[in-house]
Amino acid sequence: MARARSPGRRSGRPRASAPAALCGVALALVLVLAGCGSASRQSTPAALKLQREDLLTASRALQRAAGPTAREVAAAKAAWPLIANGLPANASSVSDATAFGQATLAAARLRMPALFGEAQARSLAGPAGQLAGLFRSYVLLSARGWKLLGAQLAQIESGSPASARFASENAPLYIESIYDGHFTLAQIGKKLLAAYDKLGGAAAFGAALTRAEVDALARTYSEASDRLHPHVAVRVGS
Repeated sequence: MARARSPGRRSGRPRASAPAALCGVALALVLVLAGCGSASRQSTPAALKLQREDLLTASRALQRAAGPTAREVAAAKAAWPLIANGLPANASSVSDATAFGQATLAAARLRMPALFGEAQARSLAGPAGQLAGLFRSYVLLSARGWKLLGAQLAQIESGSPASARFASENAPLYIESIYDGHFTLAQIGKKLLAAYDKLGGAAAFGAALTRAEVDALARTYSEASDRLHPHVAVRVGS
């Protein structure tokens, strides 16, 4: 099996920092899933009040983001069969496909809610910080994945033989990124439901955040709605 090569290992290889950037995002996601700091472990009345307020604010941000997210997911699902099993021998059949262009554009149009930005999310208490991290990872992995896969296709089609070979070997990284971004998005709903119940549910939130609203968000950000099928069938080095 061919192994992905470092672009700086030989002269003439194109240099690229994107793989490292995407790996950094993936590492950040692992840390997000592992927990969100000591605030989530606090159980004093004041701490619980703050966590509920932040969960409410995060839920409103997720509601506002639902429309653009649904459009990106629909475009990604339409284009996914083109790349799920790796790039075909004729790369132009992907880059020239309308579905590929629409998926790339929809991902580029995603906007991070201000609350979910890395700096702002640090101030979120309890589960809200985890939800912000999951959504941020989805946006970064999806948008960068489609954009950088397009760049790899351009190198395969018109680059030098060395550049084309390097791009072909490393294209699976960006395909995995797209899949992982949508997998991450699909975890938000169940995390939100668990957080809502943990912080007191309808009895604690009342009309400010109803069970019906949380259930609707859980359906929007769910595996049934957001996972890409079939499962990604290509890996770097395969």
